[in-house]
Amino acid sequence: MRNAALVLGIIAGIVGMIVGFFGWGYTAAIEQWGELDGLAEQVDNVDLVRSTSLMAPLLAIAGGAMARARALWGGALLLISAVWMYVGFGFNVFTMFPIAFAGLAGVLAIAAGKPDEEKAHF
Repeated sequence: MRNAALVLGIIAGIVGMIVGFFGWGYTAAIEQWGELDGLAEQVDNVDLVRSTSLMAPLLAIAGGAMARARALWGGALLLISAVWMYVGFGFNVFTMFPIAFAGLAGVLAIAAGKPDEEKAHF
């Protein structure tokens, strides 16, 4: 389960980075060139979108990387990442996979209470 959490977390982080590039870029473009009525308008909370664009993929990759050695900490980071992506970007066609992968990876990492190693996190 730890290996699955590792792989899913890293995939969630990479896909989340792609979504994050577009999220940050969109807010920067609207800020630079202005809104186009009915076509492109600035989001309500620019700081939330930008913090989500940077931090949520970072937490997913870090949580995935930690899933083998420290499953509880990695799982917590993965779940925080999934919730943060949901709050910052919402659930849509572009965010459904990073949110689902990070959430599933977090659950798998936390559920790995009896690892093959002698050190459990419970």
